[in-house]
Amino acid sequence: MTEHRVVTGGKGATLGGTLGLARPALWRLLLASLLGACAIGATILLMATSAWMLSRASQRPGEAALGLSIVAVQFFGLSRGFFRYGERLVGHDAAFRLLANLRVRFYRHIEELAPAGLPAFSRGDLLARMVGDVDSLQDLLLRVIPPYATALLVGVGAVAGMWWILPAAGATTLVALLLAATAVPWLTGRLARRAARREALLKGALTNSFVDLIEGAAELTVFGATAAEVERVTQLDASLTRISASNASTAGSGLGLTTLLAGLAATGSLYFGARAVHTGHLSGLLLGTLAVVPLAAFELVSPLPAATQALARARQCAARIFAVLDTPAPVTDPAHPIELRGGPHRLEARAVWASYPTSACPVLRGIDLDLSPGRFVAVVGRSGAGKSTLAAVLLDFLTPDAGTVLMDGVALERCNSDEVRSIVGMVDQLPHLFDASLAANLRLARPSATDGDLADALDRVGLGAFLGGLRDGLDTEVGRSGSRLSGGQRQRIGIARALLADWPILILDEPTEHLDQHSADQVMHALFEDASDRSTLLIAHRLSGLEVADEILVVENGTVIERGTHAALLHRAGLYAAWWWEERSTQSIADRTPRTAAPEAAGIGSRPTQLHQGRDAQ
Repeated sequence: MTEHRVVTGGKGATLGGTLGLARPALWRLLLASLLGACAIGATILLMATSAWMLSRASQRPGEAALGLSIVAVQFFGLSRGFFRYGERLVGHDAAFRLLANLRVRFYRHIEELAPAGLPAFSRGDLLARMVGDVDSLQDLLLRVIPPYATALLVGVGAVAGMWWILPAAGATTLVALLLAATAVPWLTGRLARRAARREALLKGALTNSFVDLIEGAAELTVFGATAAEVERVTQLDASLTRISASNASTAGSGLGLTTLLAGLAATGSLYFGARAVHTGHLSGLLLGTLAVVPLAAFELVSPLPAATQALARARQCAARIFAVLDTPAPVTDPAHPIELRGGPHRLEARAVWASYPTSACPVLRGIDLDLSPGRFVAVVGRSGAGKSTLAAVLLDFLTPDAGTVLMDGVALERCNSDEVRSIVGMVDQLPHLFDASLAANLRLARPSATDGDLADALDRVGLGAFLGGLRDGLDTEVGRSGSRLSGGQRQRIGIARALLADWPILILDEPTEHLDQHSADQVMHALFEDASDRSTLLIAHRLSGLEVADEILVVENGTVIERGTHAALLHRAGLYAAWWWEERSTQSIADRTPRTAAPEAAGIGSRPTQLHQGRDAQ
């Protein structure tokens, strides 16, 4: 189970910062707003012209007297649909372009943060930010900026027209529109602001809980914790439902107040118009126009309460997005990187101190390491001693707090990170496999590899017979995260990728963790075969096979407490020697204990499949 730790980035993004997200689509948004203004303007003119025409028609004039108004009604009726379609087309095009660019920017920054900078964000919440929060920003582009821009553009013209016909009616319409455009949105925005922040947090927590529920289904079932996790998801969903109901009530209240103001504006205009007609200051033909124009003009401000709510949500979503985008990357490339020369390459660590952005204490304390061409160095230690952190520093995933890491005499901070990682590669103890074919997963290491190259790499790590038994061969789908494979098979495929990549410097983080001793020896032989110029750093907790290492570093609490060859460390009779004899004793007991062969479990509740046939022991 993962803790629902959500980084919010503050109470909300500033208004300027939120609106600044729309800057790349500014011209398209202005065009959409202009088309929307034309659509509503056509609606107002259609209503005004229709009211005048009906009033004039009641006097039974000649057909010629109504000809112009008939044409105008047809024109405004047709143009309204045309302008509305154009507004939707341009506005959504701007929104989709901007959201796509923002999502790409978001992902690229995540890539810069990985892996050292990502522990500050839980996986489910990070997914909610990248998908849900980014998608929510489309309301900023479609339901916030265009309605306000349209209300400003057309509102001034509508009030001016009413004022020209009758100043009292114009003043009445102006006051009602101002109240509907300011007081009502302010009220709904105030009610929505607090709910918007809680809604954004709950969406992240809900996504996180769903990820836990799906990915941990097997463990939850085994320990009988499924009901508790489902209950947590249900509670989060119920909280979101209550917030949605509250938002709907707020939106309904805003719409009701706006409708009330529209009715008051129409009633006031009609009252002052009737008085003006009675005193002879206004033609009776314009009385209908004064009654319907305020109603049509309020189409301008009716979306504003909902726009204010959308703005409150957008500010919270923008704050959560900025919390990720503003997180500094653990490693930044220099403006003018130094190009590394051709091999053979040498990697050195000199008095390196390092810590993660989320840790208060150093994880590495003054580490020295020399990986000359062809050199085999092993790093051993307990879990949490700093072994994997050392690998992250050497891969340029993490910048040292002090000391330096040199590649061919050049500090890594002066090199391009991608170029460094084209030289230094790593095989993790849990290699990730994508939900794709076996061939696609292998070609991550070398896209130009032929099927023969892939088959040869699999054969070298002991998966030749396994490949031959697959009906679809290299086109076999491995499932999400390699779910159709055993742990040992996933490990071997990760090592086969390393063989295909053929990195000059290779870091192995527990590469034989899921393999038995025979399989581990076979894999290690494949890694060191024909690799006389390759530098290798092996991170391990099993000490067997380290007799051939050029140097062994014993790490404890981020510090090298012993170093030397296997024979020298045994002769010293320190911590390494104690571990060695303890492992030998345990292995001796295990060798004398009879074992009953049992097939490897295919997974809780699953059935054996073709991919599980011939699995290696874990």
